[in-house]
Amino acid sequence: MKIFEEAMDFRHACKVFDETKQISDKELKFILEAGRKSPSSFGMEPWKFLVITNEELKAKLRPACWNQVQITSCSHLVVVLAGIDSVKVESGLPKKRFARRGMPQEKLDFYLGLYAEHLKETLSSDANIYAWTSKQSYIAVANMMSAAATLEIDSCPIEGFEKGAVEEILGLDITKYQLSMLLPFGYRVNEQPSQLRLAYEEVVEFIN
Repeated sequence: MKIFEEAMDFRHACKVFDETKQISDKELKFILEAGRKSPSSFGMEPWKFLVITNEELKAKLRPACWNQVQITSCSHLVVVLAGIDSVKVESGLPKKRFARRGMPQEKLDFYLGLYAEHLKETLSSDANIYAWTSKQSYIAVANMMSAAATLEIDSCPIEGFEKGAVEEILGLDITKYQLSMLLPFGYRVNEQPSQLRLAYEEVVEFIN
C-alpha cells in the first residue's frame, strides 16, 4: 500500500523533462507492459502504443501538439492509439479475442452475438467506435503513468493536439487506428509543485 501511495504522491503532469536522461529499456518495458495488461471492455484490448525516440519526428510532431515542450524534451514519447477496425465484428478480431478463452463453439457464438447486440449503436460508425475505444485506452494510460511513478519516472498525459495533423504526420490508417493521447515519459527538471486535490470527503460518498 505504501509503495503505491508514494507513487501517487510522486506523479504529476511533468511540464519539462531533463533531455540528458534516458529511460532504460528494462524500465520502459515495465511501463508498457502495465498498459498491455490493462483491462478493457469485453477484453477487446482496443489500443496500440507507438514508442517514438526519433528526435526529428518528435520535432515534427511538436507544432501539431500546441508546441508543448514535453513532446521534444521527453526520453520516450508514447503515442496511444484507439482501435477502430479491430472491434468490428466483421473484422473477425472480436471472435479471435473471445476464442482465446477456449470456450465451445456454442458459447463462442453466444458471446459474439451478445457483443454485437450490446454494442449495436457503438459499432454503428467509426466516430462512435472512437468515442468508446479512446475512453478504453485511458485505462491503459493511467496504469502506465502509475507504473512509471513507482520507478520515479515522470509522465504527462497530453490531449492538446491537432488530431488530424498528428495522424497525418504519423501516416496512420485511421480506418484501423486513431489518435487517443500523447504520453511522454522522462525525468523532471523542476521540483514537483504542491499536489492540489479535493478532500476525500468531497469525492467519496458511502451509500449503505
